[in-house]
Amino acid sequence: MTLPLIKENTSKPQFTKLTETFTQAMNNDSVARAKICGNMVWTAFCAPAATNRIYDSMTGYLKNNEKKYSGENLPEAPLPNSFWREFDEALSGPEGGYDASSITMTVASLGKSIDPKFFLLAEQAANNHDGVREPNRRSIPDMISLKELGAQPENSLASNLYKMLTENGFDAEVLDREAIGLRNLTPALRYLNTRILQMHDVWHLVAGYQTTSLHEIAISAFQLAQFGHNYSAMFLATICSISHLRQPMGFPILLQTIKEAWLHGREQPPFMDIEWEKEWQQSIDEVREKYGAKPFQGSFPADLLEKFAA
Repeated sequence: MTLPLIKENTSKPQFTKLTETFTQAMNNDSVARAKICGNMVWTAFCAPAATNRIYDSMTGYLKNNEKKYSGENLPEAPLPNSFWREFDEALSGPEGGYDASSITMTVASLGKSIDPKFFLLAEQAANNHDGVREPNRRSIPDMISLKELGAQPENSLASNLYKMLTENGFDAEVLDREAIGLRNLTPALRYLNTRILQMHDVWHLVAGYQTTSLHEIAISAFQLAQFGHNYSAMFLATICSISHLRQPMGFPILLQTIKEAWLHGREQPPFMDIEWEKEWQQSIDEVREKYGAKPFQGSFPADLLEKFAA
């Protein structure tokens, strides 16, 4: 399996043509698919400051408001050859296919193969993102206590989170923050990545995303729209590239889902600025009403990929 067209298109795109290219990819044009994957790879692994511009342009969020981005500086880091070897292996995947844990760790490990300059650019992009205020000045939050969650009133946000975690065997944080080395990140990235490990499942509940494969892809687009989450950008670029090369018939479903979740994320209040621990005793509906949040409404059944697999 090779990926020459994706690699060829991993560069700054012609933004004015991205909406058209995205539409062509939605119609399963193979060249357009490769271009979209290349654009995703470029912003995920080279140019984090370009994320909003790329996804806004692809999804048509800008409409006729291109002036918003006029004169925008989009610095980029180079991609070493070692990255493409690792990325090719990631696209091939394990013999039995990926599960939720293995794809997460595989995508996270790609960060070891990118240029160190990228992380400086990612820190700058995180501090400049309009979805969170001064992440570099925020203190690292304590671990969530399952005991505290379980002690909250029935039907509260906390009790729903407690049931979700315990009934599914989930950890209080998606990954072990120490095991994946978050303490070694720069201040904004350390805070944001620690906080989303804590609040990923809270966002599932409040933003209306189920814990299915398709909705994990969707909530990644939501998180990316909300605060420019680098891991989510890397995850989406990898998943779409796998689909382009190995499962092209499903590619339009992924793009439609990503588009809808991106637009949802752009239209919701900034979740990263909400002090969720202060809302533990409120119901999910009360939290939504307080902040003006609306649940995700996608075009496809949340369990569509599971049905295909069966």
